[in-house]
Amino acid sequence: MPGPILHVGALVTCPHQAAVQAPPTNTRVFMNGSLALTATDVVSVIGCPFTVPGPKPQPCVMVKMIPSTKVVINGQPAAILTAATLCLSAEQIPQGPPNSSATQTRVIAL
Repeated sequence: MPGPILHVGALVTCPHQAAVQAPPTNTRVFMNGSLALTATDVVSVIGCPFTVPGPKPQPCVMVKMIPSTKVVINGQPAAILTAATLCLSAEQIPQGPPNSSATQTRVIAL
């Protein structure tokens, strides 16, 4: 499924409106003046407020990136934003897809 390649400057939030942060491992490839992300980058969710009824909260803590099958950055697959991209809790429970309000739209990858 095609989607835009993610970059550090993309405005992405979890389904509960917490900020998503990704320090890139790539230092050479830029998108819209920001470093492009690879599927191996650790994408963290900062301060998700989501809780479920009961004693155990389940906030989003990371985003499972979808690797591109056709585009590589420094030997690693590029990270793309598709409908299959999911935010996960600490126990790897899917919390829903992240919201994106500003990503680059010029480079779409498979």
